[in-house]
Amino acid sequence: MTILITGATGLIGTALSKRLLDQGHTIHFLTTRKEKILNTPTHKGYHWNPTLQKIDLSAFTNVSCIVNLVGATIAKRWTPAYKKIVISSRVETTNLLYNSLKDLNHGVTSFISASGISLYPNAERALYTEASKEVADNFLGEVVVGWEAAADQFKSLGIDVAKIRTGVVFDSLLGAFPRMIQPIKMGIPSVVGDGSQWISWIHTDDIVAIYNHAIDQNLTGIYNAVAPEAINNKKFTQLVAGFYKIPMWAPPIPGFLLKLFLGAMSMLAIEGQRVSVLKLENTGFRFKYPTLDKALSSLLKK
Repeated sequence: MTILITGATGLIGTALSKRLLDQGHTIHFLTTRKEKILNTPTHKGYHWNPTLQKIDLSAFTNVSCIVNLVGATIAKRWTPAYKKIVISSRVETTNLLYNSLKDLNHGVTSFISASGISLYPNAERALYTEASKEVADNFLGEVVVGWEAAADQFKSLGIDVAKIRTGVVFDSLLGAFPRMIQPIKMGIPSVVGDGSQWISWIHTDDIVAIYNHAIDQNLTGIYNAVAPEAINNKKFTQLVAGFYKIPMWAPPIPGFLLKLFLGAMSMLAIEGQRVSVLKLENTGFRFKYPTLDKALSSLLKK
């Protein structure tokens, strides 16, 4: 199968590309940097410029599935200008793919898009499912609503659409996890606020496997993509500190201090939600790292 991947040089895209190539698939990927373009029989790069709404249409040649992973990081201060970048890097890029296919004779049958559990409101007791109607009344809720609406356009072209609502991706080297554990490794194991906020996380290996599963099983619809075991901030801090044999001596970090220094972006640390993955498991998917205890043995090195 020939699969087109956007965001192919990111954390998930890089690992997914390697996995699919190892399985014998042909990978096409889009890049804004011409020096990154490859041209091998099974791994080919194509140039696009979402800002100018331009794309090399040959990227769609023989493609039957598109995996849409592109999007600017949300782990950066949310100035008004950067908020526009976060939204456009998801919505306008997806619109460019849709508008390109709309007038093209193509063979695409499946569109699999990244999304986020940040659509769901902050809550300590609720357990959100894909059928939940609640939407967070904040910037991230706005981002996901626009992102998923852009993905849903592909249905009008007769293309199956799957949306993978992802939590915090835990990787030993990249992304949020190394930054989250850095203070603990330095001997300062502080919880954030009262520590009750949920961290709905997923190991890199599992999120990559979920996209692979979505391709193989031709999944359609919405799927939450987090580990079955959500964990709150206090328990997370205790487990990581315990792994390094560091006592829990440090005082909590007040939420108002994070708001003072980080602004609206502080919600990434002081808010959270717990979501169900039963729908995904009912498709036959099995997690390699269902609990944080098991994941830490892979992610941490003493």
